[in-house]
Amino acid sequence: MARVVRVLRTLRNHWKKSTVAVCALSYGGHWLKANNLFEKNAAPLLHLAGMQVKVVKTDYEGQAKKLMELLEQTDLLIVAGGDGTLQEVITGLLRRADQASFSTTPIGFIPLGSQNSLSQSLHFQFENKVKHITAATLSILKGETVPLDVLQIKGEQDQPVFALIGLRWGAFRDVASTISKYWYLGPLKTMAAHWFSTIKARLPDCVCFVEPPKEEKPVPWEELQVSTVELSINTHNKNPVANRAEDSLQVCVEPETMSVGEFIAVGKEKARDPTLCTKRGHKLEASACLLTLPKEGAGFYNIDNEEYEAMPVEVTVLPRKLRFFCSAERKEQLLSQVY
Repeated sequence: MARVVRVLRTLRNHWKKSTVAVCALSYGGHWLKANNLFEKNAAPLLHLAGMQVKVVKTDYEGQAKKLMELLEQTDLLIVAGGDGTLQEVITGLLRRADQASFSTTPIGFIPLGSQNSLSQSLHFQFENKVKHITAATLSILKGETVPLDVLQIKGEQDQPVFALIGLRWGAFRDVASTISKYWYLGPLKTMAAHWFSTIKARLPDCVCFVEPPKEEKPVPWEELQVSTVELSINTHNKNPVANRAEDSLQVCVEPETMSVGEFIAVGKEKARDPTLCTKRGHKLEASACLLTLPKEGAGFYNIDNEEYEAMPVEVTVLPRKLRFFCSAERKEQLLSQVY
């Protein structure tokens, strides 16, 4: 407790009393639990640091997008929720007409959802939920930030959707959405879901046009006829502090076929890390990717773990578009993994 008090005493001097934060709190089946965790563990730290926090509790899917479109300028933005709430917030923010100036607002992420994919890039991971929330809140108050890439995913007619992790399409994505149905099998549920899926029909082929990373001279798009178990397009945000030669998105095209044993083994690994690309997978670096899918039977995408109907889309990378609060200790750890 003494350590927390000393930290808060320092942070209170760091933040001016005029600092105003808007906090978007998640909706859904975990809402009550998430709200209690926020009120008991995060809110007191923010208030003790002298920050004026306006909490906006969302009630339904899509509300956070609308709130971001109406939000007035604030000193910082806090997202208290999971992958779904975070994606809605950044999508609403980047759809704004004044997104160029608004996107400079630093963002804090307090992991309260069932899935919190970005959290491991920003904070140390703790099995104890309270400890995890407290560490994330203190990261916000200490003021250390890291720039993150954003994927812009645009269909032929709809407004763009924005993502911080990536897009998945394929058999492993489909299986991941069914794992919870086998809850009664306990630790065997992931294996069972992948085994049962091997008897189902394969996905249709797609055409992937890839634009190489930006160079001084224009480079023509590369066309790939893809027949794959899974295709994924990811940002570099898994380790946002790693040095890279050029700004790009990462495309992974897994092999067309796998044995049942390999499919189950790889599926278990991808359940832990959806951004994983196997040794047999074809890896590409690109600044943009255009996916052309058949009109029927294309299934669904996962975009930052949220399900969307699969359709032709263009995916482009917006390098270092947003700034997120990050633990200084976690940043040092990620840097040490590079060397």
